[in-house]
Amino acid sequence: MKLLMMYTQNFSYFPRLKNLDEAKEINEGQNFQDALVAFIHAEEADEEDFKKTETKLVKNLKWAAKKNNTNRVILHSFAHLSDSKASPEFTQELFDKTEAKMKNADYEAFQTPFGYFLDISLDAPGYSLARIFKSF
Repeated sequence: MKLLMMYTQNFSYFPRLKNLDEAKEINEGQNFQDALVAFIHAEEADEEDFKKTETKLVKNLKWAAKKNNTNRVILHSFAHLSDSKASPEFTQELFDKTEAKMKNADYEAFQTPFGYFLDISLDAPGYSLARIFKSF
């Protein structure tokens, strides 16, 4: 797993190009204030132990959100951080279960549209914990 987390004062997206045929049809974007955006790249090796991958992801998201004084987390599939890629099915399940766990822990959790290239806009402050990279 490669995980790039950025605290954003403002984050918005708009679906531009569908790149997975089985993805749901989405034609509207969203805007978020005061959110931790997680650019997540699930790798093939992550599929060997779903529970371990999920646990580490949730733990890192909670830690980074707390460090940035936010309870809003956006999960964004960003399959550009490694050459190895998990299957789309694995990644979507990981996102769904991670979103549910975050919500159960009193976080506001959201996902960007899976299977789309998105127009993205973000406004991120310039301090060290506003940008965190993890590899596990």
